[in-house]
Amino acid sequence: MKNRFKITQTKLILFVSIFLVIFDNYSFFTEVVKVYSLENLNILYIASLSIVVIGLTNFLLNLVSSKYTTKPILILVLMVSSFAAYFMNTYHIVIDSSMIRNAMQTDMKESLDLFSIQLLIYVTLLGIVPSFIVYKIDIEYQTFKKEFISKIISIFISLILIAIIIFSFSKFYTSFFREHKPLRYYTNPTYWIYSIADYINKTLNSGPIVVKQIGLDAKISNRDKQNHKLIVMVVGEALRSDHFGLNGYKKDTTPLLSKNKDIINFDQFYSCGTSTAHSVPCIFSILKRDQYSYKKAIRVENVIDLLDHTGKIAITWRDNNSDPKGVMKRFGYDNYKSNKKNTICTDGECRDIGMLVDLDKFIEKNKGKDILIVLHQMGNHGPEYYKRYTKDFEKFKPVCKTNQLEQCTKEQIQNSYDNAILYTDMFLDKTINFLKDYNDKYQTVLFYVADHGESLGENGIYLHGMPYFMAPDPQKHVAAFLWFGKNFNINKKIVEQKKEMKLSQDNIFSTLIGLFDIETKEYEKNMDLTK
Repeated sequence: MKNRFKITQTKLILFVSIFLVIFDNYSFFTEVVKVYSLENLNILYIASLSIVVIGLTNFLLNLVSSKYTTKPILILVLMVSSFAAYFMNTYHIVIDSSMIRNAMQTDMKESLDLFSIQLLIYVTLLGIVPSFIVYKIDIEYQTFKKEFISKIISIFISLILIAIIIFSFSKFYTSFFREHKPLRYYTNPTYWIYSIADYINKTLNSGPIVVKQIGLDAKISNRDKQNHKLIVMVVGEALRSDHFGLNGYKKDTTPLLSKNKDIINFDQFYSCGTSTAHSVPCIFSILKRDQYSYKKAIRVENVIDLLDHTGKIAITWRDNNSDPKGVMKRFGYDNYKSNKKNTICTDGECRDIGMLVDLDKFIEKNKGKDILIVLHQMGNHGPEYYKRYTKDFEKFKPVCKTNQLEQCTKEQIQNSYDNAILYTDMFLDKTINFLKDYNDKYQTVLFYVADHGESLGENGIYLHGMPYFMAPDPQKHVAAFLWFGKNFNINKKIVEQKKEMKLSQDNIFSTLIGLFDIETKEYEKNMDLTK
């Protein structure tokens, strides 16, 4: 044991910082080179950028180092950074606070969909192996005074070095920080460390949460003895507008819906966020996209609460995705992701169509009331799009049958994604036919909106979850439409005028209120799609 390699704490932190920047920042330097091509002085600038990131990483790790924390923290950073490097390099995503929230709300089954041999290789080479070396190394600790001085010197040198480089190449760094702000989102581990702090700040509360009630004045206006309302709202998953057949996509991904003349399709509809964890609660929130945040939303009731305040609307939520993301916190929901509730599960997948089974019983139970049924789809959940549909919907071939999307051709990825839309087309058509059976007893409506869109490899970007301001259009531009039953009292010409207008999920709050003929001060007529 006397021959074991020994190293000081500050040197170990420096070596780990260098390792992280060299081996875990492929995405960062790839994005930088796209902006600053490898020619002339740019080579020197990019080299200086490497030193700045090493210095910043070294600074941060030294701040939290001590005799009892250095090894655990370095091992944790190495392991998390290996995962971050894999997902950033493979799917070209950014690890921001919204992505962390999504990860925190992802269940084990969804996580397993992302597992691959390549992920195992990344974690082994960039995480486990260097972590084991850190674990086995003997740190040569000095007296507290000497360790403190050594740490201060290391921090001081890091900051001075960063300052000298930025000052020396001020023109480059002015451009880098002001004009190319998104580049810093790819730094590993510094940006995911910042994002965790941001997530904690946006999530944790210093005291008890007091939920502000809204719509206590809500009441259903007189309908002159018309039938009650039966409204089904389908919250889709990852369905981008330009692949939705109703929007003129080159492939007919909506053959059944296209035949339905009572559908009013909105081809310029935009999401509130680029992830399920953000968009789903935002869809039902009174807060607009530019106001919305997790911390604000959990402190105010949503439109489900408002509808409930009328005392005359029966509400149920069936979920075949992850969960309602807090929307039904005060009401509960039915989980259709397992065969405990979902009777239609094949090939290890519980199908969206299973959410329609026995809905008649809920309607029968709530005779004499208006009814809202929310169905949260698995839809086009990636990256394993081929699992989202049964074999008989594999119309577009060849398909991508792996979660390693970068290993598939663009055609294969799009085909598997489009086949999943075909399955959604069938599911929505069956939902409409289900509602048609109640046309004589209720005023029926189907309101469909996808939570967010999806990137399918354009510019090397896959899946979703990019920060909204830098997310490509396919992650924000979503499919949405309304279908009205034959007896629904609505001026369809007014709704049709909005078919090509730029709309968003901000419109949903007042639209739901309007569909149920509710009078409340929270209602905004100009945001109602039907007025």
